[in-house]
Amino acid sequence: MQDRLNQNDVTNRVNVEDPASVREAVLSLFAARYPGADLVPLARAFEDFRSLFEGRYPGYLACDTLYHDMRHTLDMALAMARLIDGHDRSRPEDERLGPRRAALGVLVALFHDSGYLKRRSESGVENGAVFTKVHVSRSADFITAYLPLLGFAPEAATAARLVHYTGYEMNIDDIDVADGKDRVLGCMLGTADLLGQMSDRMYLEKCREFLYQEFVLGRIARDTGPDGREIVRYASPEDLIVKTPGFYEYVARARMERTFGDVSRFAAAHFDGADPYEREVQRNMAFLRAAVEAGDLGRLRRYCYSLSRPVRSAA
Repeated sequence: MQDRLNQNDVTNRVNVEDPASVREAVLSLFAARYPGADLVPLARAFEDFRSLFEGRYPGYLACDTLYHDMRHTLDMALAMARLIDGHDRSRPEDERLGPRRAALGVLVALFHDSGYLKRRSESGVENGAVFTKVHVSRSADFITAYLPLLGFAPEAATAARLVHYTGYEMNIDDIDVADGKDRVLGCMLGTADLLGQMSDRMYLEKCREFLYQEFVLGRIARDTGPDGREIVRYASPEDLIVKTPGFYEYVARARMERTFGDVSRFAAAHFDGADPYEREVQRNMAFLRAAVEAGDLGRLRRYCYSLSRPVRSAA
């Protein structure tokens, strides 16, 4: 494979900064997997997603979170579609998710971070990252109101619960999803969210330059405990970077392999045995471990950028 371009997915073939490119990739994949399926609602959702993140959706301002931008969601939604395809091409017919549930999975993926976006009534809020701790519940609210517009009213309540697989507001075991196929869909959502961001070619630099800012604004980097004492989780952008290998090993990887039942294996099923997501995640982690062990974080020097509007420095 030629050198991967910053704007491309793990295959270096899909521009994940362009909603139209990701839409066509997903629709083509599902049209082949589910011949005759009605994909019009899914196509519309990509247009509405773009309007939402660009500030043209009624009642909402443009996305201003630098890490959780439009590109992250598109990368995640594409990964989600591939996991679904890998699952349904490798499982017996009675275990397959089918076209309706497949479309639902991508719909939830597209709006899983809508909770970061400020409503027009919240224009005084400094940045959408302020909602970090509750953004998944806010996303669930948006999804509940939005899905009926696409003819998915019967699935709206389930979708509002499934989006919690992408966050930490609820324990996974406490998410009330009765159907086993919906639970698989939820595990795929959580997995795709992690794979999409951690396989990004600019992931390491984005953590340092953008994610730390969001953590400061969202009171994740520093918080106040019940006893009034300050809790310091990440003292600086560099501290966040140094702790990222541990996050991957003991949180992200454990979550994917155990909590989510290792549904990441369906990426390999989609790609006929190869898994470019795993390859790119491991490449990022190996590079970071080497930089941390050498005490030379200056190795992280790829130029990174966001598709969102800039915010004031959180330093």
